[in-house]
Amino acid sequence: MQLNAPDRYRTATEIDAVAELLDLRGARVLELGCGAAHTTRALVEQLGAADVVATEVDRVQHQQNLGVDDLPQVRFVLGGAEAIDAPDASFDAVCMFKSLHHVPAAAMDRALAEIHRVLRPGAAALFSEPVYWGAFNDLMALIHDERAVREAAFEALCRAVTAGRFRSEAEIFIEVPGTYPDWASFAGRFLDVTHTALDLDDQRRAEIRAAFEAHLTPTGAHFMKPHRLDVLRKV
Repeated sequence: MQLNAPDRYRTATEIDAVAELLDLRGARVLELGCGAAHTTRALVEQLGAADVVATEVDRVQHQQNLGVDDLPQVRFVLGGAEAIDAPDASFDAVCMFKSLHHVPAAAMDRALAEIHRVLRPGAAALFSEPVYWGAFNDLMALIHDERAVREAAFEALCRAVTAGRFRSEAEIFIEVPGTYPDWASFAGRFLDVTHTALDLDDQRRAEIRAAFEAHLTPTGAHFMKPHRLDVLRKV
């Protein structure tokens, strides 16, 4: 397992990469840290998951998710990865999309133990994590520098394998294309959020805006966002 591998990247979406790594058709899936439920919807509509439990720790976002009325296959739950309210061996797969590094570092090992507990024997967990590298990361680091927590998340995955809970089945590196048409769309997505307390004064917001607008073209600001996807199989 590698924290970063600059020579191994290819262009893909997260969902397309997941489709290559796991067959979720008809599966019962636990998604931890579902955010605004974009990937939750894709798990059902694109990857064919039959039953999804999608958890979120942000109460504001969770309340918004409860208003989703066109995904009968999904149950939204308030809660975190370190204390999963589910029976042992009750899921065919667990997915975390850019959420493991949001688990408090001291609780990451416990979260992975919980994931191991709720997976059925031989089932897999998929972790997609942003890589601290590249132009998009440089911009995001002005908002909230996540180097330490991303490294902690990777080290927790490695410990889970070393401890014998999981075996590392696959690891791929992708660059996900992302386009933001203007500053308002970028700020709404990454600055004006409820899941993370950002201490940004007017001067820092102006600095972030200037850095973003340096990437603007007539068709928006285009980025390639590096991700690492790990599939760990329950031992």
